[in-house]
Amino acid sequence: MTICKPQELLKALPAGSRLLGLDVGARTVGVAVSDINLTIATARTVVPRGRKFQPTADALLDLMDETAAGGAIIGLPLDLSGRTGPRAQASKAFAYNLMAIREMPIAFWDERLSTNAVNRAMLEADMSRAKRDANIDKAAAAFILQGFLDHLHDGQA
Repeated sequence: MTICKPQELLKALPAGSRLLGLDVGARTVGVAVSDINLTIATARTVVPRGRKFQPTADALLDLMDETAAGGAIIGLPLDLSGRTGPRAQASKAFAYNLMAIREMPIAFWDERLSTNAVNRAMLEADMSRAKRDANIDKAAAAFILQGFLDHLHDGQA
């Protein structure tokens, strides 16, 4: 498998499998998982990133196996102008490194301002700073994945 365009991901996804949504950050990876019908994204966990890639990859691959996920949507943090900056390049490198360990369909989804949107919603819900800090990455992963799933069901993918 290779990196897919979002509209090609479903064709490459094994039948009956779920999708993981990943919000790749410098210190953590927020993880969300779809339901089997690819309709609803649920925030799942946060995987810490260390100096070495392998422990992070192992944790993500274990989650894929545990949830019967056959592919992933990875948030692509484009610049506000739409250009690929250093953070987007880091997300792409992360995807290629993950695919070097296990072949799977992966697509990128524009995640501009997703963390800001999630943080704003948490503030509106009067969530404490500690709870926001503990949940922001996995909530952003769910936001990214839900955006893709909504796009699918709008008939645009």
